[in-house]
Amino acid sequence: MVYDIANLRVKIENQYEYTTKFCREYLSADQTSPVDLTACVTAEEFAKEKAVSVGFSDGYVENICLYRDICLQLPSRNRMLLHAAILEFDGAAYAFLGRSGAGKSTHIRLWLQNLKKCRVVNGDKPILEEKSDRFIAYGTPWQGKERWGDNCSAPLRGLCFIEQAKENSIVKLTPAETSLRLFRQVLMPTVAQDAAKTLEMLDGLIAKTPAYLLKCDISEQAVETSFAVLTGKNYFENKL
Repeated sequence: MVYDIANLRVKIENQYEYTTKFCREYLSADQTSPVDLTACVTAEEFAKEKAVSVGFSDGYVENICLYRDICLQLPSRNRMLLHAAILEFDGAAYAFLGRSGAGKSTHIRLWLQNLKKCRVVNGDKPILEEKSDRFIAYGTPWQGKERWGDNCSAPLRGLCFIEQAKENSIVKLTPAETSLRLFRQVLMPTVAQDAAKTLEMLDGLIAKTPAYLLKCDISEQAVETSFAVLTGKNYFENKL
């Protein structure tokens, strides 16, 4: 079947019904025109993933392998996977990044609970496309355990790295500081040409998108702190 994902026509060759249901909201109305890429899973790739995914169904294992195959083909299409949660507010997208347990999901939930016109583009594995002057963030079917996301896109206006703290503060990161943190959040291809293209896109992302470090607790004040700096808007004029 052919799916519309990140403004690409993607043919997914799956054996199990799991992926058909998983990606149904991205199914293309046009199943006959040429595709941009094809995703499939070899027996060797499936067996390798199955060995580390104990207790999961074959459909789930195949689904992981399929998305990995899609993402490894993205650099030649000027795109890459970013491990982040992307929120859209008032037509602009903001990426929240952090180590597991840093409080990313909690902070996302606080934005949704306290702000008007706010929705999740993707909660875990969005795709970014580089344009001449900006990056576009796309929702994908692969949305993380919370299943937060939408089949939509928005221009990326900020990166926000999250760390837990007792007091709320936010500071702008230098390009060097951003690079060290951002490198951990991407899928780096093993093919040299694609790896080089990914690094080139990362340089572009750092140059075109302001990045911040947010140290925060789990209060509404944490949202006020991040919202004001990321959007440049008044929090109290936009809260629910």
